[in-house]
Amino acid sequence: MPLENQIIQLKKWFSIEKRDLPWRQTNDPYAIWISEIMLQQTQVSVVIPYFEKWMEAFPTVEKLASSNIDSVIKIWEGLGYYSRARNLHSGAKYILEHHNGILPRCEIELQKIKGIGPYTLGAILSFAFHKKKAAVDGNVIRVLTRLYNLDIDVSKQKNVKQIHELAESILPDFEPWIIAESLIELGATICTKKPKCKECPLKLSCKAALHGTAEKLPIKSVKIKTEYLFRHAFLIFAKNKLLVKRGKPGEIMSDLYEFPYLEAKSKDERLQLNQNHLFGISIEKTSDFEEVNHSFTRYRVNLSSSLFKAKEKPIPGYEWMNIEELDRLSFSCGHKKLFLKLKAYVKS
Repeated sequence: MPLENQIIQLKKWFSIEKRDLPWRQTNDPYAIWISEIMLQQTQVSVVIPYFEKWMEAFPTVEKLASSNIDSVIKIWEGLGYYSRARNLHSGAKYILEHHNGILPRCEIELQKIKGIGPYTLGAILSFAFHKKKAAVDGNVIRVLTRLYNLDIDVSKQKNVKQIHELAESILPDFEPWIIAESLIELGATICTKKPKCKECPLKLSCKAALHGTAEKLPIKSVKIKTEYLFRHAFLIFAKNKLLVKRGKPGEIMSDLYEFPYLEAKSKDERLQLNQNHLFGISIEKTSDFEEVNHSFTRYRVNLSSSLFKAKEKPIPGYEWMNIEELDRLSFSCGHKKLFLKLKAYVKS
């Protein structure tokens, strides 16, 4: 089938089948910027409530820029990859200072905003400003490698660049942003890891479907190795205060709160950890909690914990805070689970 007919079929399909998503109800460049950052490495179903909560709390660039980082991180809490939230916050300040709070339409100026990479750049230019620009994410890579049966390693940047050029070449002059978004939608709903080829509007043109190679594509030679961590957290009460630590700038858990913890190489080794002294203070264990599991980047963490009591004393790098104060702050994922367990325990 000729390319022009492919585009027509894809556009018809998208007009009927596209999902009703909140960021598709607006042309506000700010809202589109927020949604695209949230959608990085995160499922749409997870993003929707966060996007709605964010837009209620920070409806404009000015509101976001003037908010403190703790309130920004709190709204983001649970969404993961917190550098995205920090970049949005600093990006809003930059836009307010250099562009009077209005997201620039110029590609060069957009590139200066922290956190806007090639995909987000293309998405903003296409969806917000209706420019002829491709937005190439994992979905589009999957669609195009299958559509053209590309036997190339998409772990290599030169091959991703080739796919990006291919995506740009198939965008029509008339309403190119619709096709750019259609490709993403197709990859997200039909041309998934296990493709639904019978439902695909491009099935008559897809070379991978013709050759039976769709499920083998795209090819990725580089796979991220999962690392497993075993930690024991110390929930230390002194009167009505808990001992916590805030992640330092540059750390993975920057701006997030965690309880003190020790690391072990295995569950068995963790059982041998000294649980009577920590930071030079005596602590008395009162109970244990069930283990919780959580993940971040390439890590899978098994986190056990115990409740202790101690006498309050200054400890460098740590703070004593009561539960009401901690309720207003953001924890890393695993320690948030521990905090919720702890609150339920205290109430019981």
